[in-house]
Amino acid sequence: MRADRLVAALLFLQARGRVTAAELAAELEISERTARRDLEALSTSGVPVYAQRGRGGGWRLVGGARTDLTGLTSPEVQVLFLAAGSSGASPELRSALRKLLRAVPEPLRPHAEAASRARIVDELDWSRTAVTASDPHRMVLERAVLDGVRVRLGYARPGDEPHERTVDPLGLVLKAGHWYMVAGTADGLRSFRLGRVTSAEPTDEPVRRPPDFDLAAAWRSLATRLEDRLLAATVTARADQNALPVLQRLFGGRLSIGRLLADGRREIEAAGPSVEVVAAQLAGLGPRVEVVGPPQAREYLARLGRELMARYGVLHEAAAP
Repeated sequence: MRADRLVAALLFLQARGRVTAAELAAELEISERTARRDLEALSTSGVPVYAQRGRGGGWRLVGGARTDLTGLTSPEVQVLFLAAGSSGASPELRSALRKLLRAVPEPLRPHAEAASRARIVDELDWSRTAVTASDPHRMVLERAVLDGVRVRLGYARPGDEPHERTVDPLGLVLKAGHWYMVAGTADGLRSFRLGRVTSAEPTDEPVRRPPDFDLAAAWRSLATRLEDRLLAATVTARADQNALPVLQRLFGGRLSIGRLLADGRREIEAAGPSVEVVAAQLAGLGPRVEVVGPPQAREYLARLGRELMARYGVLHEAAAP
């Protein structure tokens, strides 16, 4: 903790050029005695800091140096504040940014302030449902990753009862508005969607981290396996032109639009986790989409049509005068 404080004191000093112990104490929210001790520690550790006595005195860098000790360039400062300065930031992050802004050299501050106001994050979708706020266990899991301790994790896949296991939390990933945890398990590396976590209890056991573990590489491997499952089946069809915008919103990158047919329709291919899932999604567009193959998809739609007719056809007849 003191090492962090000494770095903060040095950044504050280099931004101001001259500070008093009282000013540093107010900035770092510590006692004036502690601030004076930190400044003396900087001086004795070899940092070119000296105390100037008398009126207008204080602590200065040798020679009045005001070089950018952070090494940050103007574009780097802008990127940092753009990434973290949104209205969706936590109170702790906003407090840290305010302190960092005062430590940034004077010429770079306007760029940092502009970047911090340039973007906001609205975590509600168009139905006013929170997209990323449904992860009540994220802070516990983040702390477990930082502390390097194992976690007893309760987890429930859709339609299943919660199941508890002990895992080794190795890192968190934000993917398309959803948080995931990469963790070691008895079955190897796995990803857990935080929205499905039902409980998270840190233990006193240290994390068992694989040798040379790299979070980015591990996530790429896990994501590729998941994408392969999500794109396991392809259905071909012919779609009316006015159905294409709906199909693009429905399937996104899983939709391929092919050649224009003589009757004005387009050949399309839609991918998904199974033939039945894709066919069911296409069924929602009714006669605007004609499924061509595979035969399994057409058979599924025929069966679905019979089931719908059996349920809703009877209701229709009962409602007829």
